[in-house]
Amino acid sequence: MTTSLNKMAQSLLFTTTLQYNRILIMLTETPFRPREKLLEKQRLFQSIQRHTYLKGPMDKVTSVAIPLALAASSLYMIGTGIYNMSNGIGKKE
Repeated sequence: MTTSLNKMAQSLLFTTTLQYNRILIMLTETPFRPREKLLEKQRLFQSIQRHTYLKGPMDKVTSVAIPLALAASSLYMIGTGIYNMSNGIGKKE
């Protein structure tokens, strides 16, 4: 009975060391970017005196140009709809 308990204790000890090694490996994994590049980007974004949503290089496209294009196209469609309704164009018979 004591030998089976010893074997169980050894197997538990072995599995906990494996899990500990797995955690240790996960903690020492290399980052996606070098730390120097990350710190450089942080300094850049903190030094820019613009709104948060306009700080990136492509943010003007996604935050300004696309909404302006959507607004312009919707105003054009509303205008043509009002023109067609006022002149009776495009009615279904």
